[in-house]
Amino acid sequence: MNIIITGAGRGIGFETAHQFTIVKENNVIALSRNISELNKLASQFSKNKSCGKLFPVSIDLNKKGFEKALITFMLEHFKKVDILINNAGSLVNKRIEKLTANDFDLMFSVNAKAPFLLIQSLLPYFGQPSHIVNIGSMSGFQGSSKFPGLSLYSASKGAIGILTECLAGELKSKKISVNCLALGSVQTQMLAEAFPGYNAPVTPSGMAEFIVNFALSAHQVMNGKIVPVAFSTP
Repeated sequence: MNIIITGAGRGIGFETAHQFTIVKENNVIALSRNISELNKLASQFSKNKSCGKLFPVSIDLNKKGFEKALITFMLEHFKKVDILINNAGSLVNKRIEKLTANDFDLMFSVNAKAPFLLIQSLLPYFGQPSHIVNIGSMSGFQGSSKFPGLSLYSASKGAIGILTECLAGELKSKKISVNCLALGSVQTQMLAEAFPGYNAPVTPSGMAEFIVNFALSAHQVMNGKIVPVAFSTP
């Protein structure tokens, strides 16, 4: 399968790229601004003929034209996309009186606008069937607990959930399924930024295993769903 993962430089995204590439038949493009660890991982996989191929690429989703750069890179490795995982996220932890317009633009650009632009630009290349998995957050899930300092982050993650519902109906005729996973607490660097000192009960590798299985099979039984995946919040 041909898979694209954003936000793959660390945490859940890195572990998801790792687990997909273990399978010999998979080709994985992994996006991140910092790809040093991904390059090391790709080098390890290149020496193991029983594994798939990992192609790291340094792309900033907050930069104009990033989607064109990705398409150019993608076409060097494969022409069809089976799975897209919009995992990249930006978080600014500030109370409302401290937030700025730049904070708003950053979080909505990375957390909502970038997935939209990426999906739009990849439309000619999605297979039939294919599966788009948007990684949301319980902080953006309606009725969940909300926390001070995370208003814009939560709002932007709520936006990706609604985008998921809308695109699922619109892309159904193209045999493209779109679902969203609203993740709870996972022991990542981003969680530490939001809740310093808190220890989550779920590891990045554990959550990555769930995401991989969901991406491979959930579109056979659901479309347009926002699925809460949380042991705790936080």
